[in-house]
Amino acid sequence: DYSETTGEGKLARLFIKNINLKKNFKIKLYQKKTVTYKYISTIMGIIYCWGKYLNNKKVCYLNYLPLWNFFIFIFLPPKTILGPITGGANFSNSNKLNYLMRKNIFPIFYKISEFFLNLRSKNIIFFTDFLKKYLSKKTIKKSRFNFVLSCFSLKKKKTKKIDFLIYYRKHNNKESFFPFNFVKTLAKLKFKILIIGDKLNIPNLKNCGRISKKQVSKLQSIANYTVASGENLYSFFIIECLSNNVKVFVDKNYKNGIKIYNKKIIKINYKSFNNFKKLKKI
Repeated sequence: DYSETTGEGKLARLFIKNINLKKNFKIKLYQKKTVTYKYISTIMGIIYCWGKYLNNKKVCYLNYLPLWNFFIFIFLPPKTILGPITGGANFSNSNKLNYLMRKNIFPIFYKISEFFLNLRSKNIIFFTDFLKKYLSKKTIKKSRFNFVLSCFSLKKKKTKKIDFLIYYRKHNNKESFFPFNFVKTLAKLKFKILIIGDKLNIPNLKNCGRISKKQVSKLQSIANYTVASGENLYSFFIIECLSNNVKVFVDKNYKNGIKIYNKKIIKINYKSFNNFKKLKKI
């Protein structure tokens, strides 16, 4: 994914810019069109990398790179440049099978991947620091965490015209954390709310759909607040909101802190918060 509007695409672009690849590099895209293709593309990418490696080319493997997928770390060619490793976001028990996999099976996969990562790389880059608790001291010492924060740069404050700009994406794990009731409360209280991404069927708000990076940035610059879902406060959207002086509502039970701009993070109880006076006071 090399899109300017998705998190995966932004990550790829940020990494390529960060490691300063030469201008003559070529990108091979394997788009995730279906769930099945998403996993097949991993195998196709590894085969492609081996073809280039055997042709004396330097290769780089960028997203999809979750730590649980030890298959990638075992079978990529030697000296492959690895992009930021992802994973370790919060997960809910609303889907029992998904919960049991992430809680009991994934940590085993993490250890297998960690073993092969230490064999092949002296410098390991992680998208966030969520996975730190699963790693040995040896791995932590040679790793760089919170790569996502390299995209943060505080911008000049503009006049705010939107109350809430919210990113919504239909995703099994993400939806279980999305604060639907809190957003419904905001809509009932007649706040000016814009939704970007997938359509959210709640009255009294405006769905903007999937818009360009430039359009998102323009809306962020004139928004007062946003609402973070509970599984990841380190998303590109939230970091970009903070860069644009947008205050972020997050559930008080959120476990992972953020390393920048803490004064712009507002913790509340999403499940019980429906008090208009209290909200206006905040």
